[in-house]
Amino acid sequence: MRTTKTGAVKYISPFALALMSSAFIPGFAHAQTDDAQADQRRQLDTITVTAERREQNLQDVPVAATVLSGEELAKRSVTDVNALQQVAPSVAINTYNRSTFINIRGVGIAQSAPTSNPGVAYYVDGVLIPHEQFIRQSFFDIESIEVLRGPQGTLTGQNSTGGAVYTRTPEPEFNEVFGKVDLTVAEYNKIRAIGAVNYGFTDNVALRLAGISESQDSFSENIGGSSNPGEFNMAGLRANLAYRTDDERFRFNIRGELFDYESDNNAVKNRNDTVTSDPFVIQEDAKSFLDQNGYRLSAEGRYEINSDMEFRALVSVQDGYTFDQTDGDRTATAEAVPADLPANGANRAIYPGRVSQARTDFETRIAEINLLSIDEGPLQWVVGAFYMNEDVPLTLFRDNYSTDDLNGSNSDIITEATNESASVFGQVNYTLNDRIEFLAGARYSEDSQEYVRFVLPGPPAPPFTSKQESEEITGKVGINYFIESGMLYATISKGYKAGGVNLAPPAGNFGPESNLVYETGFKTELLDRTLRINGDIFYSDYTDIQLASLAGGLPVTQNAASGEAYGAELEVLGQFGDLGVSFGIGYLDATFAEDVCLNDTNAPGSDVGCPVGNKLVPGGRVLPFSPEITANAGIEYFIDLGDGRSITPRLQWSHLSEQYATPFPSNDTFVPARDVIDARLSYVHNDDVTFEVFANNLLDETYIAAQIQSSSSATGGAIYGAPRQIGVRAVVNFD
Repeated sequence: MRTTKTGAVKYISPFALALMSSAFIPGFAHAQTDDAQADQRRQLDTITVTAERREQNLQDVPVAATVLSGEELAKRSVTDVNALQQVAPSVAINTYNRSTFINIRGVGIAQSAPTSNPGVAYYVDGVLIPHEQFIRQSFFDIESIEVLRGPQGTLTGQNSTGGAVYTRTPEPEFNEVFGKVDLTVAEYNKIRAIGAVNYGFTDNVALRLAGISESQDSFSENIGGSSNPGEFNMAGLRANLAYRTDDERFRFNIRGELFDYESDNNAVKNRNDTVTSDPFVIQEDAKSFLDQNGYRLSAEGRYEINSDMEFRALVSVQDGYTFDQTDGDRTATAEAVPADLPANGANRAIYPGRVSQARTDFETRIAEINLLSIDEGPLQWVVGAFYMNEDVPLTLFRDNYSTDDLNGSNSDIITEATNESASVFGQVNYTLNDRIEFLAGARYSEDSQEYVRFVLPGPPAPPFTSKQESEEITGKVGINYFIESGMLYATISKGYKAGGVNLAPPAGNFGPESNLVYETGFKTELLDRTLRINGDIFYSDYTDIQLASLAGGLPVTQNAASGEAYGAELEVLGQFGDLGVSFGIGYLDATFAEDVCLNDTNAPGSDVGCPVGNKLVPGGRVLPFSPEITANAGIEYFIDLGDGRSITPRLQWSHLSEQYATPFPSNDTFVPARDVIDARLSYVHNDDVTFEVFANNLLDETYIAAQIQSSSSATGGAIYGAPRQIGVRAVVNFD
């Protein structure tokens, strides 16, 4: 699946083609009347969330959350996980190498190590996706996304310190047959084709199929070799088979997903490029690629025991495979170590040219059960248990004698991690009267990780096995006070992330981290539900922070004492007749609470008073990935053309203030502030046909999207954000 900058697309996945073909079912749905459309614009839609294991109005749930429907995501130019930071306050997302790193309120993950876990839990249709390598492939045919800020863990899935992201896809509809095609064509040879079809066979059985084929050329030009880092092709197929009994007391879903992501790896600008300073010109002579593929299967059943209680069970099997090769020196000029010399540290410093290759397979099994109340009484509750077991084999190869391809390896790493996580949890909500509601929840977690190193460069001689065990009790308490136009709430919640084992045995294990958050907020709807204002303030006590770096050429994770954060968030949504507005802002002051000694990947050394190989991080220094201000705003205006036709122009602005990628401020870790404006003009012909013209990054802002730190496989560098990209989109619905 390859494209050229000037040529046409040469291949589109048969997944999407098959679905688009099946979606062309005769008969158009009737357009809504102009009066019905006008009614929809007179008030804000109710936003439904599943954060508490049942469908609820967002305004009744005591959690700071940004919730967007699939339609809203499209309006705001959010077509991938990375773009969520443009619409959700206090969120910083960095996508590079194999992974997408999500940090909320300065908590999450800064850089992956083979045995680390994210602090922000990511779910697709209630199924935990436990690793950051495999969350971007599912971003299509979305019903809604919920971004929850603060620790989560008393209601579902795995514990988390930073927050959770819930992605929901559309449920199959019974006795209905319809479909849609969503096609985007843009500059840089971007083709994004999505097809979906719903087959409601009977009143009891329904199937929804959805597929995507997406390809795009690189924004950068590689003048050093034949690879085009930044170019990618992705294909995916998702199926959801639903069954229910006549009385609807038993409901069952079987879900499956296949994905295949191929690219020429990341377009990384060498910070010390001696050939050109153009941010979109790189020089890599090695063959670079990143291939990720896999599948996810899950089965979920719900049984209504009686009118007061429901039982839910979920099992999932996931297998995600990633295989990549990198130009380790990120130049076309660096020489490899001559064949007659040893590839020791001294010679590698003189001859830094190299090629690196990595393979990782994540084999995950998950089970979860819940028992929850479903009545309308004053006491609402949920209890559950969660279990996950996975094997993660990893191989890393490095060839210091070649610069074009991996022709052999002189530095081998072969390992396998076995992770196990088990927990029980529960939460009760008690409504005292029409005004006051109390909530309390708790979770007990046990985690273990066994790490076997079969091959390692240097002592001790493998095989070498280490094990880390962690356990923690966390929870949440709160009080909600309902007013005529909304609610006030106050909560105390604690989240936890398990410890693990470092690759290099001398580095030892790293322990769990935890985050205790005090939060108070409000939710309100005013002016006859045309204006929604939600806000909160919080204090976070973040302890034993897990930070990854590079020591002795190998990744290492250290526990970094503690941090603290103060912040506030505000989200505003208004619908005033034909005028729609949105605004969100987050303020974050996140710093290390005390002095700590850590490893500095970019400038190895030792400070006085610190262990050898560690440098001082003074208390008060900003935490990684903690922009002080995150803000977004949008405005749109509906222009009625009559007969079901309309035009809607929209502008969307987002701002992220400066942040650092590590605890050590430098040019290598600095991510400058950025402001990005997107524009979109939508023409609705009727309910079935919509055309759009858009310009992402309208003002062609040049900005650094991510700073990559040096690793055992490759030198670091900067990844620049997408330049201005103009395109068109067409959506056609059929029934």
